[in-house]
Amino acid sequence: MTAVLTALADLLFPTLCLSCGEVLPERGGHPFCTDCFDGIRFITAPLCPVCGIPYPVEESPDHVCGDCLMKKRHIGTARSLGVYESILHDAIHAFKYGGNLTLGEQLGRLMAEHNYPSFRIRDYSLILPVPLHPRRLRQRGFNQSVILAREISRQHGVDMDFRALRRIVDTESQAGLKKEERRSNIRQAFSITGPERLRGQKILLVDDVYTTGSTLAECAKTLLKGGAAAVGALTLARAVQEPS
Repeated sequence: MTAVLTALADLLFPTLCLSCGEVLPERGGHPFCTDCFDGIRFITAPLCPVCGIPYPVEESPDHVCGDCLMKKRHIGTARSLGVYESILHDAIHAFKYGGNLTLGEQLGRLMAEHNYPSFRIRDYSLILPVPLHPRRLRQRGFNQSVILAREISRQHGVDMDFRALRRIVDTESQAGLKKEERRSNIRQAFSITGPERLRGQKILLVDDVYTTGSTLAECAKTLLKGGAAAVGALTLARAVQEPS
């Protein structure tokens, strides 16, 4: 009976590719057809082994970028699934602003299943989603980073804590701000609750998009002050700027 009902549901309500609308052969997988999935620019080597920014020349070896060489970093290692463009960009917008939570879960599974260069999720002892301010959380109804982090936690067996880090300042949106403006805007915007839960932990921050890294860096700075042993970051997408 279950098989019959499932077949009927597939016939009446087929699952469509998020990008092109093609009918997908099965439910429960990633939300893209083969052609659109192949159109996602997954981030692989060569890249900066610290912040994870990819380099355009395939023959180039991994090397630390100029930003990471020149500036003090609070995040030990950062990685992203793919470049923030076209198909992945549209998927994030449909999830984040369209309220498609099922899509968010599918994207979280993609993050969890991906093989990142020189980076293992299970090397971390605690996963923390980047928090929203309570006002923005009320407006949106969900925190997209929690949805992503929950899927990663489930698949890798690493505990997630969405209460340990709080956003205490309702900052201006980072969109449209320049790099230095982003850093100033987000400064001292976070605090921790129950520092005993964080002391000595290797923490993996999870967010949807890495643009300049200012938000993640401020979170990491707060966590390290609170006693975390190390902080890494994993995002669904990376807004690629010209590397140094």
